[in-house]
Amino acid sequence: MRSTALARIIVGVVVERRKASSPWLDFIWRPLSVLVGTPSAAPWTRIGEEGDATTFYAGEAAIELHRTETANYRQNLSSGIPALWVVLRPKLANSASPAFELLMVTADPAEGEALTDAGNDLVATVPMPAAIIAAIDTFNAEHHVERSFNKRKRDRGVPQLPGHCREDRENRK
Repeated sequence: MRSTALARIIVGVVVERRKASSPWLDFIWRPLSVLVGTPSAAPWTRIGEEGDATTFYAGEAAIELHRTETANYRQNLSSGIPALWVVLRPKLANSASPAFELLMVTADPAEGEALTDAGNDLVATVPMPAAIIAAIDTFNAEHHVERSFNKRKRDRGVPQLPGHCREDRENRK
């Protein structure tokens, strides 16, 4: 499928795996941060270990910026704590492959919230780096068009179908 994005920001995603204290889970996974650009490491490279937590470079993703979503980007940037939504999709259990597939990263709060509704995807927010804030701010300055809200008025015309007219209802009584 062809993307309609006017700009793309390439990022690397760092995730954490922590030993679970639950008898039903072995590990708890969560996105930790987003790096601007692409590191030279291969996806799912172990990059650190501290206590029962291990951090991995999960891979590369592209934040796609669309001109129709600039109001949502502005809302995110003005929230006080700009965030990115990282989506990880669970893979079938196999010791040879990582537990998750990096699906996407988005700066659109509405899209991020919508991605939490269905399926078993792990969707979490991470802080937005300053370089990405600047890039999205520049994108908004170039492409944002303020749109006023116009409430539609109901059409009070004469209905064309029988049974929908007031006279028909009064005749039935």
